[in-house]
Amino acid sequence: MNLHSLEKNKAARHRRRIVGRGMSSGTGKTSGKGHKGQMARKGHKHKAGFEGGQMRLVRRIPKRGFNRAFKRVYQPVNVGALSAFADGALVDLEALAAMGLIKGGKSAGGIKVLGFGEMEKKLTVRVQAFSACARTKIEAAGGVCETTES
Repeated sequence: MNLHSLEKNKAARHRRRIVGRGMSSGTGKTSGKGHKGQMARKGHKHKAGFEGGQMRLVRRIPKRGFNRAFKRVYQPVNVGALSAFADGALVDLEALAAMGLIKGGKSAGGIKVLGFGEMEKKLTVRVQAFSACARTKIEAAGGVCETTES
């Protein structure tokens, strides 16, 4: 099966239910809304997660820890993957995106170079963060590690 051979599933889409067209239709009179109450009125809405007055699930479950709102999330790139670049090249966000080593292209956010793999080439690596192991491997091969803020 390939993407070009996929077809729409005809049975996946249902006809819209027509309501309020007589008692014999099965959805006449109250149009499937029952008798009276909030859900029978027009314009009714429940908040997301409303459970009929029962304590909502999001309030019942225990909360643990702390989640930082502005946490910097790095995309990892291993030192071994940098061997795809030519000797003496500049490795930055644009170069990594062009090689397909990071997701999101120029809007990828932070990049962190990790120390898995071997480094034989002399590269200038300009990213947001380095692990200690990656920094030593790049500098041992004669390369330069530069950190950027953006």
